[in-house]
Amino acid sequence: MTAAQPAAVRSPAGFAASSAVRLAAAGGLFLLAIAAGVALSRHPLPLTLVLAFGFGLLGTLALALARYDTAVALGIFLLAAVRIEPAPADLILFVVIAVALVTGRFDLRRVPLIVVMLLSVFLALNMLASVELIDLGRGVTFFAITLYLAIFSLWLTSYVRSAARARLVVRAYVAAAVVSATITMLALFLAFPGHDFLIRGPRGQGLFKDPNVFGPFLVPAALLLMEETVAPRLLHARRTTKLALLSILTIGILFSFSRAAWLNLVVGAFVMFAVLALRRGGGRRAVAFVVAAVSATTVLFAALAVTSSFTFLSERARFQTYDVQRFGAQLSGIELAAKYPLGIGPGQFEQISPISAHSTYVRALSEEGVLGLLVLLALLLLTLIFAARNAVEGRDTYGIGSAVLLSAWCGLLANSVFIDTLHWRHLWLLAALIWAGTARPFAGAAARRARSPSRQLRSSAPESYGRR
Repeated sequence: MTAAQPAAVRSPAGFAASSAVRLAAAGGLFLLAIAAGVALSRHPLPLTLVLAFGFGLLGTLALALARYDTAVALGIFLLAAVRIEPAPADLILFVVIAVALVTGRFDLRRVPLIVVMLLSVFLALNMLASVELIDLGRGVTFFAITLYLAIFSLWLTSYVRSAARARLVVRAYVAAAVVSATITMLALFLAFPGHDFLIRGPRGQGLFKDPNVFGPFLVPAALLLMEETVAPRLLHARRTTKLALLSILTIGILFSFSRAAWLNLVVGAFVMFAVLALRRGGGRRAVAFVVAAVSATTVLFAALAVTSSFTFLSERARFQTYDVQRFGAQLSGIELAAKYPLGIGPGQFEQISPISAHSTYVRALSEEGVLGLLVLLALLLLTLIFAARNAVEGRDTYGIGSAVLLSAWCGLLANSVFIDTLHWRHLWLLAALIWAGTARPFAGAAARRARSPSRQLRSSAPESYGRR
């Protein structure tokens, strides 16, 4: 069905699917509103701030109606600020998704069906596990954010359907990462008003709750700049400018002093190097990649030398005493799964354990049970398979390189072993970009179909679908 096809000839199944996604998305947004209410009831805000919040929502609504793409860019840019939940980006994207629902811009048919099914099952298991809730308010808030992020990923998959939109999302994300890294590094070494808000001791945390979130947020943007330095696609800037931005991001990752973020970057860089080296003409690109990596590493050593941070770096690189507590918390999560096969309910791990799960997989196991973990693993591994297939076939996401998406996803999967990433906005953003690339009609496949003798007997729906 093409975009120009009149609504009158749409199938009943199409109407049913459209109605279902609108109902589910509306329910998710409603739950997010409830979560915001619960959070405000626990932490009341001054009247002036509440009024500013209300005017902000009205302004966002006006912007989304008048300049939809601009509102999207603003929401993506604000992903760099998640100190509280719902975060500012959530509130803006809440309005954007609501506008998309009302105006018919949320097209679930652009999302792989298996992804929708797995997300639905995981959310259903969250609800099933809620019978064991200890803290109802925490459970409602946590589940609402999970549901919202699932809807956000589905909406973003349907939104990214052209090179212009892909470029908008990438530029907003890279800009957010670079600005966040820059102001945080300044806060570490310059005592300007409010600088303490951006750091935790000698570690940068930006506008996040924890340095262990700030560092990994910068990694996908750094990997994207690495690939853009080798094979320019979306960012029209000089190579020296890209290398300068890459240096800023790698310094930010380093000074988050997050070992999981370092692992994330190393895994991502290794995977990207392997993908680029194995492609046609890979030798030249591999050399360019190594040059970019060496340049960034040189800048890192210079930054460590200037700031006299080698001692703290060596201390952070060692096994820490609280690592024993972290692994103990993960062990208790496994024990909880044995005691509660259906899980203890969303967001309840901290109500039982004094230490957070520090693992996405342990959280899913303890809160949604064995079945919940299996479904989440299926979703994450399916996304990995999609990303790998896209990289092998050379299928980009409207200009976003498949190599950077695969490498960033591998880094996040490794990161998730040691840090709970379930509510990381950029995890769902990356997943959506991979799904959008998977759902995009592939020129090579289209050419093969065009050469097929039976081409005339086949529907033209896939090609029309790609041009919508």
